[in-house]
Amino acid sequence: MSQEKFYRIGEFSEKTGIPVRTLHYYDEMNLLTPRKDKSSGHRLYSHKDASELQKIVTFQSLGYRLEEIKKLLTEKSFDLGLKETLQLQKESLKAEKERIETTLTTIDRTMKLLEQQEEVDGAVLMSLIRAFQTEKEQRQWAEKSIPKDALDSVFSKTKQEKLALDQAYIEFCKGVKELYGRPIEDAQVQQFLKEYVESVLEYIGEETFKRLPPMEKMPNDELEKWAITPFSEEEEEWLNQALAFYLERYEKE
Repeated sequence: MSQEKFYRIGEFSEKTGIPVRTLHYYDEMNLLTPRKDKSSGHRLYSHKDASELQKIVTFQSLGYRLEEIKKLLTEKSFDLGLKETLQLQKESLKAEKERIETTLTTIDRTMKLLEQQEEVDGAVLMSLIRAFQTEKEQRQWAEKSIPKDALDSVFSKTKQEKLALDQAYIEFCKGVKELYGRPIEDAQVQQFLKEYVESVLEYIGEETFKRLPPMEKMPNDELEKWAITPFSEEEEEWLNQALAFYLERYEKE
Protein backbone atom coordinates (compact mmCIF):
# COMPACT_ATOMS: atom_id res chain seq x y z
CA MET A 1 0.00 0.00 0.00
CA SER A 2 1.52 3.33 -1.11
CA GLN A 3 2.09 6.01 1.48
CA GLU A 4 -0.14 9.10 1.25
CA LYS A 5 1.65 12.04 -0.31
CA PHE A 6 1.63 15.47 1.30
CA TYR A 7 2.49 18.85 -0.14
CA ARG A 8 3.85 21.90 1.64
CA ILE A 9 1.83 25.05 1.12
CA GLY A 10 3.99 26.44 -1.69
CA GLU A 11 3.82 23.19 -3.63
CA PHE A 12 0.07 22.89 -3.03
CA SER A 13 -0.45 26.48 -4.17
CA GLU A 14 1.47 25.80 -7.38
CA LYS A 15 -0.40 22.52 -7.96
CA THR A 16 -3.89 24.01 -7.45
CA GLY A 17 -3.38 27.59 -8.66
CA ILE A 18 -4.69 29.02 -5.37
CA PRO A 19 -2.48 31.75 -3.83
CA VAL A 20 -0.66 30.94 -0.58
CA ARG A 21 -2.33 33.91 1.10
CA THR A 22 -5.77 32.51 0.23
CA LEU A 23 -4.85 29.10 1.62
CA HIS A 24 -3.72 30.77 4.85
CA TYR A 25 -7.09 32.54 5.05
CA TYR A 26 -9.04 29.33 4.45
CA ASP A 27 -7.06 27.70 7.26
CA GLU A 28 -7.78 30.60 9.63
CA MET A 29 -11.49 30.25 8.84
CA ASN A 30 -11.35 26.49 9.45
CA LEU A 31 -12.61 26.09 5.91
CA LEU A 32 -9.66 24.03 4.67
CA THR A 33 -7.48 22.84 7.54
CA PRO A 34 -4.40 20.85 6.55
CA ARG A 35 -2.25 18.70 8.79
CA LYS A 36 0.64 20.40 10.59
CA ASP A 37 4.15 18.98 10.67
CA LYS A 38 4.83 18.38 14.36
CA SER A 39 8.46 19.33 14.17
CA SER A 40 8.35 22.33 11.85
CA GLY A 41 4.72 23.46 12.10
CA HIS A 42 4.47 23.62 8.29
CA ARG A 43 1.09 23.04 6.71
CA LEU A 44 0.84 19.73 4.85
CA TYR A 45 -1.85 19.24 2.22
CA SER A 46 -3.13 15.90 0.95
CA HIS A 47 -5.09 14.68 -2.08
CA LYS A 48 -8.23 14.90 0.07
CA ASP A 49 -7.47 18.58 0.76
CA ALA A 50 -7.20 19.16 -3.00
CA SER A 51 -10.65 17.58 -3.42
CA GLU A 52 -12.10 19.80 -0.67
CA LEU A 53 -10.49 22.84 -2.25
CA GLN A 54 -12.20 22.04 -5.56
CA LYS A 55 -15.53 21.96 -3.74
CA ILE A 56 -14.79 25.39 -2.24
CA VAL A 57 -13.84 26.80 -5.64
CA THR A 58 -16.98 25.29 -7.22
CA PHE A 59 -19.32 26.75 -4.59
CA GLN A 60 -17.56 30.13 -4.88
CA SER A 61 -18.12 30.09 -8.65
CA LEU A 62 -21.84 29.67 -7.90
CA GLY A 63 -21.75 32.83 -5.80
CA TYR A 64 -21.82 31.35 -2.29
CA ARG A 65 -20.10 33.22 0.54
CA LEU A 66 -17.38 31.43 2.51
CA GLU A 67 -19.54 31.07 5.62
CA GLU A 68 -22.21 29.38 3.51
CA ILE A 69 -19.62 27.14 1.87
CA LYS A 70 -18.38 26.08 5.30
CA LYS A 71 -21.83 24.67 6.09
CA LEU A 72 -22.21 23.05 2.67
CA LEU A 73 -18.91 21.18 3.04
CA THR A 74 -20.33 19.26 6.00
CA GLU A 75 -23.07 17.76 3.79
CA LYS A 76 -22.44 14.23 2.55
CA SER A 77 -25.28 14.44 0.01
CA PHE A 78 -27.69 17.08 -1.25
CA ASP A 79 -31.48 17.19 -1.67
CA LEU A 80 -34.08 19.79 -2.63
CA GLY A 81 -32.66 22.07 0.05
CA LEU A 82 -29.65 22.70 -2.20
CA LYS A 83 -31.97 23.42 -5.14
CA GLU A 84 -33.67 26.13 -3.09
CA THR A 85 -30.37 27.75 -2.12
CA LEU A 86 -29.21 27.53 -5.74
CA GLN A 87 -32.41 29.32 -6.81
CA LEU A 88 -31.67 32.08 -4.30
CA GLN A 89 -28.11 32.29 -5.61
CA LYS A 90 -29.43 32.51 -9.15
CA GLU A 91 -31.73 35.42 -8.27
CA SER A 92 -28.90 37.15 -6.40
CA LEU A 93 -26.50 36.75 -9.33
CA LYS A 94 -29.13 38.00 -11.81
CA ALA A 95 -29.59 41.11 -9.69
CA GLU A 96 -25.81 41.60 -9.51
CA LYS A 97 -25.53 41.12 -13.28
CA GLU A 98 -28.19 43.78 -13.81
CA ARG A 99 -26.38 46.14 -11.42
CA ILE A 100 -23.08 45.63 -13.27
CA GLU A 101 -24.73 46.17 -16.68
CA THR A 102 -26.36 49.37 -15.40
CA THR A 103 -23.01 50.58 -14.04
CA LEU A 104 -21.25 49.86 -17.35
CA THR A 105 -23.98 51.69 -19.28
CA THR A 106 -23.68 54.65 -16.89
CA ILE A 107 -19.91 54.76 -17.36
CA ASP A 108 -20.24 54.58 -21.16
CA ARG A 109 -22.83 57.36 -21.29
CA THR A 110 -20.80 59.57 -18.95
CA MET A 111 -17.59 59.03 -20.93
CA LYS A 112 -19.32 59.90 -24.21
CA LEU A 113 -20.76 63.06 -22.65
CA LEU A 114 -17.36 64.16 -21.38
CA GLU A 115 -15.82 63.48 -24.81
CA GLN A 116 -18.40 65.82 -26.35
CA GLN A 117 -18.57 68.47 -23.63
CA GLU A 118 -15.00 68.31 -22.24
CA GLU A 119 -16.19 70.01 -19.05
CA VAL A 120 -19.51 69.66 -17.21
CA ASP A 121 -20.76 71.35 -14.04
CA GLY A 122 -20.40 68.91 -11.13
CA ALA A 123 -23.99 69.18 -9.91
CA VAL A 124 -25.34 68.70 -13.44
CA LEU A 125 -23.15 65.66 -14.06
CA MET A 126 -24.19 64.06 -10.75
CA SER A 127 -27.82 64.67 -11.70
CA LEU A 128 -27.32 62.91 -15.03
CA ILE A 129 -25.39 59.98 -13.54
CA ARG A 130 -28.17 59.44 -10.99
CA ALA A 131 -30.71 59.48 -13.82
CA PHE A 132 -28.68 56.88 -15.76
CA GLN A 133 -28.43 54.64 -12.70
CA THR A 134 -32.14 54.72 -11.90
CA GLU A 135 -33.63 54.44 -15.38
CA LYS A 136 -35.37 51.15 -14.50
CA GLU A 137 -36.92 52.65 -11.35
CA GLN A 138 -37.99 55.74 -13.30
CA ARG A 139 -39.84 53.55 -15.78
CA GLN A 140 -41.56 51.59 -13.00
CA TRP A 141 -42.60 54.91 -11.44
CA ALA A 142 -43.91 56.24 -14.79
CA GLU A 143 -45.85 53.03 -15.51
CA LYS A 144 -48.28 54.00 -12.75
CA SER A 145 -49.77 56.73 -14.89
CA ILE A 146 -48.39 56.51 -18.46
CA PRO A 147 -49.48 53.94 -21.10
CA LYS A 148 -46.89 51.22 -21.81
CA ASP A 149 -46.62 51.90 -25.55
CA ALA A 150 -45.97 55.57 -24.83
CA LEU A 151 -43.18 54.63 -22.42
CA ASP A 152 -41.71 52.16 -24.91
CA SER A 153 -41.22 54.97 -27.40
CA VAL A 154 -39.34 57.01 -24.77
CA PHE A 155 -37.14 54.29 -23.23
CA SER A 156 -36.17 52.52 -26.46
CA LYS A 157 -34.15 55.35 -27.98
CA THR A 158 -30.76 54.73 -29.62
CA LYS A 159 -27.49 55.62 -27.90
CA GLN A 160 -27.06 58.61 -30.19
CA GLU A 161 -30.56 59.90 -29.42
CA LYS A 162 -29.92 59.55 -25.69
CA LEU A 163 -26.59 61.35 -26.03
CA ALA A 164 -28.28 64.21 -27.86
CA LEU A 165 -30.86 64.52 -25.06
CA ASP A 166 -28.14 64.41 -22.39
CA GLN A 167 -26.28 67.21 -24.16
CA ALA A 168 -29.49 69.21 -24.45
CA TYR A 169 -30.05 68.77 -20.71
CA ILE A 170 -26.55 70.10 -19.94
CA GLU A 171 -27.16 73.14 -22.10
CA PHE A 172 -30.57 73.60 -20.46
CA CYS A 173 -29.00 73.59 -16.97
CA LYS A 174 -26.38 76.12 -18.09
CA GLY A 175 -29.12 78.34 -19.50
CA VAL A 176 -31.24 78.17 -16.34
CA LYS A 177 -28.28 79.24 -14.20
CA GLU A 178 -27.44 82.08 -16.58
CA LEU A 179 -31.01 83.38 -16.88
CA TYR A 180 -32.04 82.87 -13.24
CA GLY A 181 -33.29 86.09 -11.67
CA ARG A 182 -34.77 87.61 -14.80
CA PRO A 183 -38.54 88.17 -14.94
CA ILE A 184 -40.26 84.92 -15.96
CA GLU A 185 -42.05 86.70 -18.81
CA ASP A 186 -38.73 88.00 -20.19
CA ALA A 187 -38.57 87.31 -23.94
CA GLN A 188 -35.16 85.60 -23.75
CA VAL A 189 -36.32 83.36 -20.89
CA GLN A 190 -39.44 82.32 -22.76
CA GLN A 191 -37.53 81.73 -26.02
CA PHE A 192 -35.02 79.58 -24.11
CA LEU A 193 -37.81 77.47 -22.61
CA LYS A 194 -39.54 77.19 -25.98
CA GLU A 195 -36.39 75.77 -27.58
CA TYR A 196 -35.84 73.27 -24.78
CA VAL A 197 -39.45 72.08 -24.71
CA GLU A 198 -39.34 71.66 -28.49
CA SER A 199 -36.18 69.53 -28.22
CA VAL A 200 -37.90 67.33 -25.60
CA LEU A 201 -41.01 67.07 -27.78
CA GLU A 202 -38.84 66.02 -30.71
CA TYR A 203 -37.24 63.33 -28.52
CA ILE A 204 -40.41 61.79 -27.10
CA GLY A 205 -42.74 62.66 -29.97
CA GLU A 206 -45.63 65.13 -29.84
CA GLU A 207 -48.26 62.37 -29.89
CA THR A 208 -46.65 60.69 -26.89
CA PHE A 209 -46.43 64.06 -25.12
CA LYS A 210 -50.17 64.65 -25.61
CA ARG A 211 -50.90 61.31 -23.91
CA LEU A 212 -48.94 62.20 -20.79
CA PRO A 213 -51.04 63.07 -17.74
CA PRO A 214 -50.70 66.52 -16.14
CA MET A 215 -47.74 66.74 -13.74
CA GLU A 216 -50.07 67.22 -10.77
CA LYS A 217 -51.54 63.77 -11.45
CA MET A 218 -48.13 62.06 -11.49
CA PRO A 219 -47.02 60.22 -8.29
CA ASN A 220 -44.33 62.79 -7.47
CA ASP A 221 -43.84 61.55 -3.90
CA GLU A 222 -41.50 58.85 -5.24
CA LEU A 223 -39.73 60.88 -7.93
CA GLU A 224 -37.30 62.47 -5.48
CA LYS A 225 -35.82 59.00 -4.81
CA TRP A 226 -34.63 58.72 -8.40
CA ALA A 227 -33.55 62.29 -9.13
CA ILE A 228 -30.87 64.69 -7.96
CA THR A 229 -31.62 68.28 -8.86
CA PRO A 230 -28.71 70.41 -10.11
CA PHE A 231 -30.53 73.58 -9.05
CA SER A 232 -30.83 75.49 -5.79
CA GLU A 233 -34.28 75.84 -4.21
CA GLU A 234 -34.48 79.40 -5.49
CA GLU A 235 -33.52 78.37 -9.03
CA GLU A 236 -36.08 75.55 -8.99
CA GLU A 237 -38.86 77.87 -7.80
CA TRP A 238 -38.00 80.41 -10.53
CA LEU A 239 -37.82 77.66 -13.18
CA ASN A 240 -41.19 76.17 -12.17
CA GLN A 241 -42.82 79.59 -12.39
CA ALA A 242 -41.21 80.31 -15.77
CA LEU A 243 -42.26 76.91 -17.14
CA ALA A 244 -45.80 77.33 -15.86
CA PHE A 245 -45.97 80.72 -17.60
CA TYR A 246 -44.63 79.23 -20.85
CA LEU A 247 -46.95 76.18 -20.80
CA GLU A 248 -49.98 78.37 -20.13
CA ARG A 249 -49.17 80.33 -23.28
CA TYR A 250 -48.34 77.10 -25.20
CA GLU A 251 -51.77 75.60 -24.42
CA LYS A 252 -53.51 78.71 -25.69
CA GLU A 253 -51.72 78.58 -29.03
